[in-house]
Amino acid sequence: MTDSPLHTPSEIELSISAMQHNLHFIKKFVKKNVKISSVIKGNAYGHGIEIYVPAAEQCGIDHFAVFSVDEAIRSAKVKRQETELMIMGWIPENEMPWVLQNNVQFWIFETGRLSYSLEMAKQLGVKAQIHIEMETGMNRTGLSHADLEEVWPLLEKYRDSFSLVGVCTHLAGAESIANHVRIQRQIKRFRVMVNLFRARSYEPDMLHVSSSAATIAYPAFQFDMVRIGILQYGYWPSRETFIHYISRRKNKKDPLHHIISWRSCVMAVKQVKQGEFVSYGTTYLATEDKTIAIIPTGYAHGYSRSLSNSGRVLIRGQRLSVIGMINMNMLIADISSLEDVKVGEVVTLIGDQEGASISVSSFTELSDQLNYELLTRLPTGINRRLTT
Repeated sequence: MTDSPLHTPSEIELSISAMQHNLHFIKKFVKKNVKISSVIKGNAYGHGIEIYVPAAEQCGIDHFAVFSVDEAIRSAKVKRQETELMIMGWIPENEMPWVLQNNVQFWIFETGRLSYSLEMAKQLGVKAQIHIEMETGMNRTGLSHADLEEVWPLLEKYRDSFSLVGVCTHLAGAESIANHVRIQRQIKRFRVMVNLFRARSYEPDMLHVSSSAATIAYPAFQFDMVRIGILQYGYWPSRETFIHYISRRKNKKDPLHHIISWRSCVMAVKQVKQGEFVSYGTTYLATEDKTIAIIPTGYAHGYSRSLSNSGRVLIRGQRLSVIGMINMNMLIADISSLEDVKVGEVVTLIGDQEGASISVSSFTELSDQLNYELLTRLPTGINRRLTT
């Protein structure tokens, strides 16, 4: 990117070496014979499904989890034939034939989906690859203990039309010790429900309950598969999860590397006189003569308006203040401390530059957004490319 002008207002780079490093760390932490499902919902947490999936496969990942059928379709276009896909959420009924015919795994969390998917599988002459999600205390999606009375006759009726790939649940807030008792109750309920399946001779291929946070905080609950999202991209589910990890180790350094870098460039340079306002409204008054750089990235590109007068960018390795209101397509940086800044110079919005760094965590502290929120808001239209 630094060698040629941008074709778009900003560009995202993904480091394949950082990806390899993070997945190596995760594989070492996860118990032997536990499968890793790479969670790529939300456009691979903003990193880009189409670029992330093949790169993760190069790093040994062969199972991906998405939220919806549209994400599964995008993933199927770029993955290897043998790589497994799992839909954890939304599937319109009219898209179920595609799911079944492409051998895509999917979650069952209400009896209606179970009924129509198994009937459709029978009609198509294929086996539905199902994971039955149990409600254990998250109170979001999942089958309750009472729902199982409707499940048993359906499983019996369509016994030859499905494979019970998994029985699963989702733990509520494993990133915080405040939820410890609630999670212990969930696991207890989950074990009871799994035994109900086994009592009826339905043995799932795998059990899985753990997200990134639970994988770190509750290693005993890794079972047969873990669903790793934010960790693989180089971020911790919460500061508490990170502290939990390093508290048991002599080395207190963060073992994860950020995969993503986000860069733009200087679009224009101009002078502002003392006493003049910068950008919309009167939120920033120049108390002295200023030199400013206009950068062609704004809230339409995922740079939150809440970072007005508080964000930072890197130019020539210096952290510079974002001043004035963030516009739809532009932001303004105070470059008074630099000499002779040229149009086209690289601006780092997230990432490293000449020994300095701006992380997603920096953004979230300034804007009160979670890592997840800022990353997934990065538009799909931003060009993404792999780097070493």
